[in-house]
Amino acid sequence: MSSAQEITRKAKSNLAFALSCLPKQRKKDMVIFYAFCRVIDDFADDLEIPYQERLSGLNQWAQGIEHGFANPDELQQEVMQIIERYSIPKQPFLDLIDGCMSDLDPQHFETWEDLQRYTYQVASCVGIISIRIFGCIHPDSEKYATALGHALQLTNILRDIEEDLSKGDRIYLPKQDFARYQYSEQELQAHIHNKQFVNMMNAHADRAEAFYQEAISYLREEDAKALRAAEAMRRIYHRLLTKMRADKFQVFAQRYSLSKARKTSILISSLLGK
Repeated sequence: MSSAQEITRKAKSNLAFALSCLPKQRKKDMVIFYAFCRVIDDFADDLEIPYQERLSGLNQWAQGIEHGFANPDELQQEVMQIIERYSIPKQPFLDLIDGCMSDLDPQHFETWEDLQRYTYQVASCVGIISIRIFGCIHPDSEKYATALGHALQLTNILRDIEEDLSKGDRIYLPKQDFARYQYSEQELQAHIHNKQFVNMMNAHADRAEAFYQEAISYLREEDAKALRAAEAMRRIYHRLLTKMRADKFQVFAQRYSLSKARKTSILISSLLGK
């Protein structure tokens, strides 16, 4: 088993699950790209790795992708081969690394526009790269990927509030919205679940919902088959968002997920194009 396959197997994520939709070669290349995403995400998030080592690791990836690796390991070689095979621009990779770099220190965003720049880097760029590997041909598919990236990352942020607080008090919701809904960061850290909290979460859920609908509006017939894996992701995460909203965002008490049976049902539906 290659290092990329081992990293993907251990992650057990919704994305790894959705890759079952892809043809053999594209699936193999997406496994490599996903392994890259996991590695740089771990540099950003794994507090057991010393800070300087995480910073150095991200800088090494950025320099290597931009200028070439002096002594590339197996994964670095495979990532560079993917970039060449699909003629993928390097900038989305660099933007993605830059977004992870910003996670080395506790995140605090003043406005929604600030947060949107971050969600573009860490999620939309993943989609922009992925559609090249999927084999998309319609120009609107990049708009689909950008909108879906925002939607997925917002859903993740709402689901992972408790987990992010445990990682050095990371708070992704903008300060502007705390003020707007008369709820404070101190209340969030104290796990206060009240009407103001639910109102603020619903506002962000509305933003995510708008991005999900925007993504659908850019789904073109020419790329419908190529985007089956992405559509499986959209349906899984949209279902998670709906589940959290119906439950009034009990995110301090649980981490929301879908059963394997439910995800399998969504996957089969996506494979059949329904």
